[in-house]
Amino acid sequence: MTKTTNILKVAFRALGRNKLRSLLTALGIIIGVACVVATIGIGEGARIQAENNLRSLGTNFLMVFPGTTTAGGVRMGMGSNSKLSEDDVEAVKKEVGSLAYVSATIRTAAQVIYGNQNWSTSIQGGEVDWPLIRSWNLSSGQFFTDADNKAAAKVCVLGQTVATTLFPNEEPVGKTIRIRNIPFRVVGVLEPKGGSTMGQDQDDLIVAPYQTVRKKIMGTTAVGAILASAASDDLVPRAQEELTALLRQRHKIGRGQDDDFMIRTQTEMLQQAEEQSRTMSALLWSIAGVSLLVGGIGIMNIMLVSVTERTREIGVRMAIGAKGGDIRAQFLVEAVVLAISGGAIGIGVGIGIQKLVARFAGWPVSVEANAISLAFVFSALVGITFGFYPALKASRLDPIEALRYE
Repeated sequence: MTKTTNILKVAFRALGRNKLRSLLTALGIIIGVACVVATIGIGEGARIQAENNLRSLGTNFLMVFPGTTTAGGVRMGMGSNSKLSEDDVEAVKKEVGSLAYVSATIRTAAQVIYGNQNWSTSIQGGEVDWPLIRSWNLSSGQFFTDADNKAAAKVCVLGQTVATTLFPNEEPVGKTIRIRNIPFRVVGVLEPKGGSTMGQDQDDLIVAPYQTVRKKIMGTTAVGAILASAASDDLVPRAQEELTALLRQRHKIGRGQDDDFMIRTQTEMLQQAEEQSRTMSALLWSIAGVSLLVGGIGIMNIMLVSVTERTREIGVRMAIGAKGGDIRAQFLVEAVVLAISGGAIGIGVGIGIQKLVARFAGWPVSVEANAISLAFVFSALVGITFGFYPALKASRLDPIEALRYE
């Protein structure tokens, strides 16, 4: 115990003689460990945020977009060559038994006016199942009815952002707003949802009956998309298969031909979000790896310089009885202490980065205990790996030659 304590004392004393040099040597370790801690924390936070955002889309959520995925060998975007019809929507409602709720939907953007307030927002057309699919409750008022949709009634439900902007000091329900100069009566206000997976404000929208938006605002016959919710989580794959089979049959798509629609599920969206998170994490891990490698090389370099500077000291210690193993342990401990000290600073920097990201980007972050443990292990391994050769070189010095060294 006394021997170990003495080794540590000598190590700290040797590193303390050149504080700036020691700090600059540990800089690579600091950056690498900070990246490790920040990567794990931000990556976990991004995963949690993606899951929360996707859950906010609704329960057992499916979306059917019109348009081909490929055409003439060229990939097309969603919504191109639209072939979804209202008859398709009715067929889906009647024939796909694994679905609990179905709604046609259409979307546009428009300027909204109330009094001297105006706001540019998204106008979402939907049917009565829309809030059930999206698992979106109302904070006040009520949702429009099926009769409102069939009659293309000029009624609407506001998202929280629109309600707060247009009615900062009033209750919106019962008031009349103008959408593209068309008067709409507000019948309800949605509860806040927050940001989407793409960072968009989900509350910045107005929901109106599908037929009203289609006929009176957009003047189109196209169906923007079909929103649906499976009866249970286990039935989502079955619902996707049934939807695909039904729409292929209705659109007379032959065997081997591409679909003229695209179906997306919550699971697929989550997998895509996780893939993006993994890509970002891989990039940060690469930076961390390079930084640790540079830091390790820096430690080896400074330890070799230290061996040269302390050659006479090594000779004196050997002359009074120190063995090669003692010298090797001394320099190896100094390398590990330098690496772990850099790791400790790096952990602090990494946690600081997490806090900054949480504050300015609004992302949830997680200070993981395993990330801190992993950072310490990495630091120690770097110190041992890159400190071993200088320690071995010091232990093999000839005592007589070392004493003669000037």
